[in-house]
Amino acid sequence: MSYLVIFLLFAVVLLFWLALTMPPKKGARLLMNGGPILLMGVGGLLTLLQRGIIGIPMVLVGFSWWKRAQNMGNPLSTPGRTSKVSSIYLEMELDHETGEMDGIALGGRFDGARLSTLTEDELFSLYKDIAGDGDSIALLESFLDRYHGDWRNRSHDHFNGSSEGGTGFEQMTKEEAYQILGLEPGATKEEIHNAWRRLMKAVHPDSGGSDFLAAKINAAKDLLLG
Repeated sequence: MSYLVIFLLFAVVLLFWLALTMPPKKGARLLMNGGPILLMGVGGLLTLLQRGIIGIPMVLVGFSWWKRAQNMGNPLSTPGRTSKVSSIYLEMELDHETGEMDGIALGGRFDGARLSTLTEDELFSLYKDIAGDGDSIALLESFLDRYHGDWRNRSHDHFNGSSEGGTGFEQMTKEEAYQILGLEPGATKEEIHNAWRRLMKAVHPDSGGSDFLAAKINAAKDLLLG
């Protein structure tokens, strides 16, 4: 019985540790999906060990939890409310409601890798690789600021601010502007304004967001509204 208690504690601690080390949205999704499975697994194990008086209710509760989660779908996702901001070396995706962000490296040794899967040292290496493009650096710094708050101190002053370079706002196309606001071409003025407000609330610098992303969002709105 003592081994079972140790196993249970280890499984619970592991689940919460994984959830806490992920971006908040992904961590919540892990708890939503992993919690009932863990509960059913422990309940089944207790039942096999002739502790059914405890195990069977745990299995039933876990199954009910799992079924409810399946019926609800994924309440943490907001289909159609994500935006993409691209540069030469990065493609960043933003969630309108939460401001959560993740990105994909384009080219180089980290080609295809998601930023959320890279260690801080690997992100620093990526920083060096893309140092020639100001937009890419600004996007990467936005990600580091959100998920590695004091990264500048740990980087030993190798990366002091964004690299110089154009913002690319003057070359922004309408297609890119729609992607940034998470809209389909032909969106109405009201839809553009609503998307702009949602995104600015999520990434505004006063709320710990990014000056660069806020400027991109403003530029996209201005371009589409003329």
